[in-house]
Amino acid sequence: MDPMQTSHVKLLAFDFLSLTQTPTSDPNLFFRKNRPVSRVETLGIVVSRDLIPDKFLRFVIDDGTGCIPCIIWLNHFNSPYFARKNPSDVRVMADIANNQAMQIQLGVLARVRGKVTVFRGVLQITVLDAVVERDPNMEILHWLDCVKLARQCYNVKFKPAVATKSVVGEGSSSSVMR
Repeated sequence: MDPMQTSHVKLLAFDFLSLTQTPTSDPNLFFRKNRPVSRVETLGIVVSRDLIPDKFLRFVIDDGTGCIPCIIWLNHFNSPYFARKNPSDVRVMADIANNQAMQIQLGVLARVRGKVTVFRGVLQITVLDAVVERDPNMEILHWLDCVKLARQCYNVKFKPAVATKSVVGEGSSSSVMR
């Protein structure tokens, strides 16, 4: 399995917005140059914020290459999805989501990690983790990281590890790896 599929892939907005989905693939799986992506990390300025209490916070991150819609769900106590989970766990998740939603304000530099999803035909990030960055240099560092990772990892064709053979000699219980 390609490690990009389960890692938070650092992307700039123009790369995020160019993710594609094949009709035959998993609906939660997207592709960047034929490499699978399901989780992303991005960083930028919050340019739009729409809070619906006890439901969600919808906001937009602008990193200079484009704008990425993001959503933090705040409906932990009235969602059927969370009804089957341990109530104390749900309370902790709700507190974390509410704290993150309070930090996300217009004009702040925010780092967002989450799942790539589609809502009404538009790509968005369903936020798992949002952090306000205090150092403005983090934006430049994120750009440099994205460019470096694209060149060295994301644009390189994935080569799965070659399986090793186990050979058992006659009359021996040891195995030799080749």
